[in-house]
Amino acid sequence: MSEAGKNGLTYAQAGVDIDAGNAMVEAIKPLVRATRRPGADGEIGGFGGLFDLKAAGFSDPILVAANDGVGTKVKIAIESGRHGTIGIDLVAMCVNDLVVQGAEPLLFLDYYATGKLDPQAGVEIVRGIADGCRQAGCALIGGETAEMPGMYAGSDYDLAGFAVGAAERGSLLPQADLVAGDVVFGLPSSGVHSNGYSLVRRIVALSGLGWEAPAPFAPDQTLAEALLTPTRIYVKPLLQALKTGPGIKALAHITGGGFPDNIPRVLPDDLGVSLDLGSIPVPPVFGWLAQVGGVAAHEMLRTFNCGIGMIVVAEAAQADAVAQALREAGEAPVRLGEVVPRGSDGAVVYRGALGL
Repeated sequence: MSEAGKNGLTYAQAGVDIDAGNAMVEAIKPLVRATRRPGADGEIGGFGGLFDLKAAGFSDPILVAANDGVGTKVKIAIESGRHGTIGIDLVAMCVNDLVVQGAEPLLFLDYYATGKLDPQAGVEIVRGIADGCRQAGCALIGGETAEMPGMYAGSDYDLAGFAVGAAERGSLLPQADLVAGDVVFGLPSSGVHSNGYSLVRRIVALSGLGWEAPAPFAPDQTLAEALLTPTRIYVKPLLQALKTGPGIKALAHITGGGFPDNIPRVLPDDLGVSLDLGSIPVPPVFGWLAQVGGVAAHEMLRTFNCGIGMIVVAEAAQADAVAQALREAGEAPVRLGEVVPRGSDGAVVYRGALGL
């Protein structure tokens, strides 16, 4: 008899509970069904998810794909035991990157890896993912739950998301006719969103506050609740505004790298933007982070969204119509500045100061 046979080891004794994983799949099936949309009607549990582009109403589509994670924001969810909204962040970070290219998000898949599967936490995470998919109008068609003892400590976990969208040929953004004088709008964020959390956690440690302490910048919430405020999903209002009429030339999702790293991604090499920092409605969380961490304004602008989660570049002659379309879609656009010729100061130049 082999040594393994003598010991009688099982996969469960090695730290992987197949039964718990199967039970979680059954528990999340109703959550997944709730995200169905035209083109996606299948059940999870097969070897792959299906999507019918014709049933979704596309005639000559270009597919657009994006993937992302939530970063160290998951550590706050783990340490505070609050897992209900982190899945919204996961979806948001992917689908916001699709809509800025003019694409409608169609389908989403998640990857959830942990050291020890906690089915209750897993269901809460997927509940958040399903919520995010409903907000974005895309279907959760599958995913992977991986229990990997030794790779992650205890109940630690990480998340990755994968989204696919489509746009009719010829409607992709950014447009090629961006010119100096085009107007730059910002759409407000819900707070920190899902970037800069390694710095956020360092500042929390400096503050000496626990996760269940009242948030100094939002006393009606605990610090964990406030910092776990989910990333805004801008998909439906932006798609509605895009369908209203011409005028939107480019969109930029403000994530890691803030304004100086994300806005230039949608501009030609000879153009930049001039932004009025004083026009930004800065949420109180950013003032607290800057004060407690001693973070300089330029570092805030490069690390965080500072209150603006999405940039909209509009044709000057259509700027008022674009702003009205965004308001009718439920947004509160803020006029931040304009497109300018790029000079020696770089692609993003500022005037005024942040209200930190």
